[in-house]
Amino acid sequence: MSDINIRISGRAGRITLTRAKALNALSYEMCLAIDTALKAWATDDAVDLVVLDAEGEKAFCAGGDIAELYRTGTNGDYDYGRRFWRDEYQMNARLFEYPKPVVSFLQGFIMGGGVGIGCHGTHRIVGDSSRISMPEVGIGLIPDVGGTLMLALAPGRLGEYLGLTGARMTAADAIHAGFADHFIPENRWPDLIAQLQETGRTDLLENAAETAPAGTLEAMSPEIDRNFGGETLGDILNVLEHDDSDFAAVTLKTMGYNSPLSMACTVEMLHRLRTSTMSIRKALELEYRFTHRSMEHSDFLEGVRAQIIDKDREPKWQHADRDVPATAVSQLLIPLGADTLQFEESKT
Repeated sequence: MSDINIRISGRAGRITLTRAKALNALSYEMCLAIDTALKAWATDDAVDLVVLDAEGEKAFCAGGDIAELYRTGTNGDYDYGRRFWRDEYQMNARLFEYPKPVVSFLQGFIMGGGVGIGCHGTHRIVGDSSRISMPEVGIGLIPDVGGTLMLALAPGRLGEYLGLTGARMTAADAIHAGFADHFIPENRWPDLIAQLQETGRTDLLENAAETAPAGTLEAMSPEIDRNFGGETLGDILNVLEHDDSDFAAVTLKTMGYNSPLSMACTVEMLHRLRTSTMSIRKALELEYRFTHRSMEHSDFLEGVRAQIIDKDREPKWQHADRDVPATAVSQLLIPLGADTLQFEESKT
């Protein structure tokens, strides 16, 4: 496949995204190819570890390829999207639970679906250009591909802040939030990959790690925790609206571009995950409840139209007054019954 290069080099299973002109956006076929390789390598004694990287300087992976999702959804075909998300989420779970080390080298933009393949491994390497985000609420979706688990595990209320604003994390921010492990200058990556292939050893990554240039999120923690501690989107907005700080003003403006319904569901999902035994499978199953229904009942198609297709940047959101009823959230997050996301009985 021209969009992805999958091979075994030395002791490493190699997965390289090669759609640099499209910012390495993930297609359905790419997701299936990654999953097939992971299944094969899990029991292959010739493969000691998996290395994920991407061509191009601009992005490791700027998200999923949503043009086809929009085309099929607007034609009334909801099954394609449901199948895409189901198979992608199963692949995300396989990466998270993988029995061998998974090393990802994350340059440039890492957004949405890129987080799903790049941030679930055991050794997540970032550099100076790395910018990680979960901006799905801007197109009427929710942080998915296991992103809700990572947001729920982030310190304090950082998960709510990142999920509702789509803020981009630098290398230091990503390490602080739990989306990355090590900062290593990007000019050292080719040699490190060569050593990983030769030796199959991951300890050389810890030895090569350096202190990342200072980020901003850790210093913002008091303001984030104070403003994002509410039980619902309405609670959070109320606190922000009564906060006269620059932080509150900027944050409210940013959130004003996003789908209120998506933001309300995101808050609810993070709170549900924190009150149960958190796991990647629980997060993905909850996310699938939303995405399975998203074509018909959420702001997804309208968000993609406004931001990606027509680019008028004027989406007609449901609940544009940002007063989202609890029933609207519940209807998107109730169990799917026979359509519930299923996983293999035993871990890979």
